[in-house]
Amino acid sequence: MSNLNEFRREKDEFFKNNRQSPLDAEQKSEFTGLAYYPENPSLRLELTLERHADPEMIAIATSTGEERDYWNVGQVRFKVKGQEAILQVYEADYGYFLPFSDATAPAETYGAGRYIEPEELDGDRILLDFNLAYNPYCAYNERWSCPLPPSANRLKVRIEAGEKKFHE
Repeated sequence: MSNLNEFRREKDEFFKNNRQSPLDAEQKSEFTGLAYYPENPSLRLELTLERHADPEMIAIATSTGEERDYWNVGQVRFKVKGQEAILQVYEADYGYFLPFSDATAPAETYGAGRYIEPEELDGDRILLDFNLAYNPYCAYNERWSCPLPPSANRLKVRIEAGEKKFHE
């Protein structure tokens, strides 16, 4: 079993049984697991973070109409099936944060977008593993407030990796 499969199994266990799960009691009773794309090694990318000379604090809208502030620290460039893509990388209290949406939404993935937490590597390198892309908690019920991907992070390409749309 790959590390990714183990990670997914543990996440399903958390969603089903943990008090801090985003699911309510009724959802937990019917929960059989999250839906995922098959592991896609071509979407596990080591990239150069092109740091902005003057990072700026930006307000990102949330699913409940509020705003949250994040530092826009840089961008990454990569190709998916020959198409160039650029995403802005933000900094949160816990590290890098990358909200995005792509052409799989809303048919296959959550319509408002998904998240990745890029891993910092040596120098200005980061690991952007779309296999770890996940739905924000507001995808599971409306009691959660979630940052929405800014327009700069709405990709026209399909990212066929990570979590799919939650089906109740």
